[in-house]
Amino acid sequence: MSESAPDLDRLFRQHAGRLVAWLGRVFGAGRLDLAEDVVQDALAEALRAWRWSGVPDRPEAWLAAVARNRAIDRLRREARGLPAPDADVAPPPDIVLPPPLADDTLRLMFVCGHPALGEPVQVTLMLKTVCSFSVEEIAAAFLARPTAIAQRLVRAKARIRALGLPFTVPEPPEMASRLAPVLRALYLLFDAGYRARGGDLLVRDALCEEALRLSELLAAEPRTATPEAHALAALVDLQHARRPARQAEDGTLLTLDRQDRSRWDQAMIARGFHHLEAARRGDRLSAYHLEAGIAAAHAAAPSFEATDWPAIVGWYDALMATAPSPVIAVNRAVAVAMRDGPAAGLALLRPLAADARLGGYTLFHAALGELERRDGRPDAAAAAFQAALALRPNEPERRLLEQRLAGCT
Repeated sequence: MSESAPDLDRLFRQHAGRLVAWLGRVFGAGRLDLAEDVVQDALAEALRAWRWSGVPDRPEAWLAAVARNRAIDRLRREARGLPAPDADVAPPPDIVLPPPLADDTLRLMFVCGHPALGEPVQVTLMLKTVCSFSVEEIAAAFLARPTAIAQRLVRAKARIRALGLPFTVPEPPEMASRLAPVLRALYLLFDAGYRARGGDLLVRDALCEEALRLSELLAAEPRTATPEAHALAALVDLQHARRPARQAEDGTLLTLDRQDRSRWDQAMIARGFHHLEAARRGDRLSAYHLEAGIAAAHAAAPSFEATDWPAIVGWYDALMATAPSPVIAVNRAVAVAMRDGPAAGLALLRPLAADARLGGYTLFHAALGELERRDGRPDAAAAAFQAALALRPNEPERRLLEQRLAGCT
């Protein structure tokens, strides 16, 4: 026996996604509901059984056997028009099943990231089926209502059945177009975790860890290890390596200039640079390459003062040419301010206030307030910090903004 009771939640999270992927291959992409239901049933059965008998040495094989048996039983009952039973009998302790392969997870990722589903649905479905997040957890991550998330999932699975999507990893001719939405979904998954929207947390670690795990999976598989996949893995590693240093002891957000860089995860940074090197073999620079380049410039600087701001501005210039967005424009303005002074940054940042898309973006108002403060305009800075606070940022950001606002008075 292994694993104690407090480890069960972690263990379930670790195995559930792989089990759903395995059953998805066995029963088809159109039966993802069945796969998720029987895996949840198996986890509930394990919670009851293992409380008394302890966790088996091969918990995934135990869970796979229960889930498979329940799925077969449900399909037989559906064929006969019989109701589902309240519970199934657990498998005998000597049953041994091979663990689900990484290939199954890849297949499920490509089902969830199918272009026909659309971006919001792709990420939601990946969180639910691949990452085993509950509807409530997904809703909390995206500040949405659980009922809205549940409806989105129902529609997505109906769409998968209607399209008859194959449970396969695409062949090389279509890999490029099919991989792109999968990478985008992982990027958005990490982004949702790296800066939580509202609530008490700065980082939603579970989202970041799933993005790390799945991006590493893509980069390790020869069929999907494209330069873009390595670039995304580099970006995730280099960004998340700062996680241990991003908050003070009282929970306040620490900006880059205040972070203790000795607390950055050096092993993760090394892995990020390894992926960045592998990403260079392509013949084009994607947005993931450019963002990873910015993250690498920060990771390579021994101190904040030693940061290569001209190089970072250059990366942002290329990013604006490749994948322009108002958020990238805000970040570029801040980098220009670090290179050329706050007045230069403000000349770029102030006109962006006319973009309605930035009205609800906390970090735009925070950046504007910081540059106004550094340029000697405390009243303008205070107004911008108040606008940021009015958007109800997460708790660590709120504490930092209140500190900045107090400094203006």
